[in-house]
Formats: sequence, structure tokens, C-alpha cells
Amino acid sequence: EKEIWNRERLSLQKSLKQADAELSRLRAELRSEAFLRELGSDTENAVLRRIYGKYLRAESFRKALIYQKKYLLLLLGGFQECEEATLALIARMGGQPSYTDLEIITQHSKGFTRFRSAVRVSIAISR
Repeated sequence: EKEIWNRERLSLQKSLKQADAELSRLRAELRSEAFLRELGSDTENAVLRRIYGKYLRAESFRKALIYQKKYLLLLLGGFQECEEATLALIARMGGQPSYTDLEIITQHSKGFTRFRSAVRVSIAISR
């Protein structure tokens, strides 16, 4: 009877040691999962912040391009009006005796006008 009890006690001690080992393993696993969850949420937040930052930079760049486009269109319109007024004044003053008619002075080929506009745009961009 004593020997049966010793065997039962040894088997119970062995089971207790296995249960303790299993418990410590599960606790360590639980701690690592909680740590990974916390780390994962920080990582996700960092990724979201980075993506949102990229979005804000792209939106800012887009708005800047829109502003630049409007500015260049106004600038080109201003050049055209200013040029026409200057040429009319020169024609009235007789500053260019060979081309006194405003119609002759202001009429250029379409290619020449486009080239002049492109040069003025490049000058405005470089400034």
C-alpha cells in the first residue's frame, strides 16, 4: 500500500512539474503575444503616419503646381496685354518708321508666338 502511494505521489509530482512547465510556457507566450500586439499597433500607427505624411506632401505639391499654373497664365496674359500696349504706343510715336501700322507689328506667325510664349514661361520659371 505504501509503495502504491509512493508511485501515485511520484506520478502526481511528475504531472505537477509538467503542469508548471506548461503554465510558464503559456505565460511566456501570452506575454510575447501582448508585446507583439503593442508593437504591432505602434508599427501600424507609424505606417499610417508615414502614409498620411506622404499624402500631405503630395497634396501640398499639387496645390503648389496649381498656384504656379495660375501664376504663369496670369503672367502670360499680362505680357500679352503689356506687349500690345507697348507696341501701340511705339506705333503712335513712330518709333519704328518701317512698321508704323499696329496690325503689321502685332501679327506674327503662330509658331513664332508659341515660341515667344515658351521662352517667357521658361524665364518666369527660372526667376
